[in-house]
Amino acid sequence: MTYPKKATLIEVGPRDGLQNEKTFIPTEAKTTFIRKLKAAGLKEMELTSFVSPKWVPQMKDAADIVSSCLDDGHNIVLAPNQKGIDRVLGTKCQAVAVFVGVSDSFNKKNINKTTRESMDELKPIISMLKERNFFVRACISTSFYCPYEGKVDEQAVLDLCEEFAFAGVDELSVADTIGMAAPTEAYSLFSKLLNELPDVLMTAHFHDTRKMALANIYAALQAGISRFDTSAGGLGGCPFAPGATGNVATEDVAYMLERMGISTGVNLPLLVDAIDGITPFLSRTIDSGYYRLAKTEQPSANRS
Repeated sequence: MTYPKKATLIEVGPRDGLQNEKTFIPTEAKTTFIRKLKAAGLKEMELTSFVSPKWVPQMKDAADIVSSCLDDGHNIVLAPNQKGIDRVLGTKCQAVAVFVGVSDSFNKKNINKTTRESMDELKPIISMLKERNFFVRACISTSFYCPYEGKVDEQAVLDLCEEFAFAGVDELSVADTIGMAAPTEAYSLFSKLLNELPDVLMTAHFHDTRKMALANIYAALQAGISRFDTSAGGLGGCPFAPGATGNVATEDVAYMLERMGISTGVNLPLLVDAIDGITPFLSRTIDSGYYRLAKTEQPSANRS
């Protein structure tokens, strides 16, 4: 089996992770977290989200986050609709993530639109963004299982991804939103996506609800994927996916890949320092494997 020499981890903790925290985290704590993650070697990152402050008050400081954290790295912000895009256009950010669920039920719960209604709204937005030379990332939710409809048809995922590719997006982030995919399913879907859409950046996004995220990343590697969404400390979840836990932890993925001889550019001690800094503001305990071992003060255990 041949594996890539390098893999890219797209850090989603500041956006996907923190948006689930009910108590508002001070903006300065968020910007410090982001800067420490960048110092740890994470050069591609979802910084924040221009969602409605009414529905997600944690993200009400999105413009301040962007103005404080833009640098030469690949900084992405999420915007769910035209209102969010209008706010992004008031910043200097040049990379936007949009999202849609494959299943209608999830989409209706999330943004009160069917998948078709969402695509009809998003395609003119994507066209406008590309005319302005934006990098556009499309996040495909419920690509394996939906919490309301069950198993998602693989062909429906392929068709939706193809529609986004024809619309001009630069990247597809294909998500196992409720952490239910099996490695065989991950290998099958990503093999077909890479075969059918070879000119689009393809990223795998796994949640670790059933502790299968690392196995799914291994399967995606075998399919040819070398880009993975991860979240420091395994932060995250989905308010519209009952029971779904956080994203796969950046530190666990970086450790596994480095042990396989695949370079990630991530400095693990600096990543632990970044997690330490945000932990006092969180409502949950960090329980990723690498982080727990790091806090036992047995550094050799993490390096062997």
